[in-house]
Amino acid sequence: MITKNITNLPKSVVEVAITVPWEDISAKWDETLTRLSQEVEIPGFRKGQAPLNMVENSIGNKLQDEFLKVVMPQMLVESLQGSTVVPINYPKYQLTSFFKGQSLIFTAQVTNRPEVKISGDYKGLKVQRPELKVIGDTDKDKVIEDLFKRWKVKNPVAQSSQNGVTSGSVSFNQPQASTPQPVISDIPDDAFAKSMGAQSLEDLTLKIKTDLEAEAKYNNELDYEEALLQEVEKITQVDIPDVLVEDELNRMMVSLQRRVSDMGMLMDDYLRSQNETSEGIKNKWRPQAEKNVRMELGLAEVARLENVVISDEEVQAEIDKIQDARLKSQFESQEPRLHLKHNLRQIKTLDLLKKLLKPA
Repeated sequence: MITKNITNLPKSVVEVAITVPWEDISAKWDETLTRLSQEVEIPGFRKGQAPLNMVENSIGNKLQDEFLKVVMPQMLVESLQGSTVVPINYPKYQLTSFFKGQSLIFTAQVTNRPEVKISGDYKGLKVQRPELKVIGDTDKDKVIEDLFKRWKVKNPVAQSSQNGVTSGSVSFNQPQASTPQPVISDIPDDAFAKSMGAQSLEDLTLKIKTDLEAEAKYNNELDYEEALLQEVEKITQVDIPDVLVEDELNRMMVSLQRRVSDMGMLMDDYLRSQNETSEGIKNKWRPQAEKNVRMELGLAEVARLENVVISDEEVQAEIDKIQDARLKSQFESQEPRLHLKHNLRQIKTLDLLKKLLKPA
């Protein structure tokens, strides 16, 4: 019979000391030996046909390593049955003592799902929605100007030849083309607008305004949600596990790497230009990472209190929206589906909170 001792450590870490009698695991030893023997070649015998005692003597430590890889996780799961421990990371095992025919003694450390408490009334949060940015002529003109500059680079002005004086679209010391080339205007016009997919410059301006207004509304909603999440973070009490903070820091670093790559730089070059190291950046980011994790856990606790659930059908409907076949195929595995389900639950909870908010 397994004996166990569960000790709660800081940061939601749990240490489990486990002792397993030999009679409870001897069958697993034999199973592991039989499995490994199928791949062992011993002189005088066909592959997989050597006596088990000879195989056992020949593979030595490999047999014990493979046996422990199977048995220790199984014994940990059995030891945690009936407890309140819900691991959120891979266990770290430490072998204390084991010899064939004797008890297996080891310890395992796991990070338990932290206890989260909402210290205030999340239904009574007061959050001020930021003012919506008004799109003016300057905003539209700036976009058109940027588009026009890039367009002119791809369509050099015909009268700007460096090889001679030009007049209109004709160079006096260059042979004139049999077909006159159109002169490209120095200011945005209908020709430019049509190259952008619009019917006219007026039509392009209207489309740009519509896009800018939609972007402003989207950003305004993001700012509002961020303000709401910050209020949730303030009333969330939790002893944040280090493993969750490290996961968040790694996510933030991946996001930085993508931005650096978009700038056409290598991460090492960027770090040198900032006189920084990866670890240095992580140390600076740690307080924000802790806030992000607390925010995430607080929202998840609200979801639990409000019984917010996401069905498998909702998950599949979201996957069906994906057009990229390669990206879509990733959700054939269980882990990405669970991650998507979690994200959908958080979004649904955030939408619920918006409806529960009191006017600021």
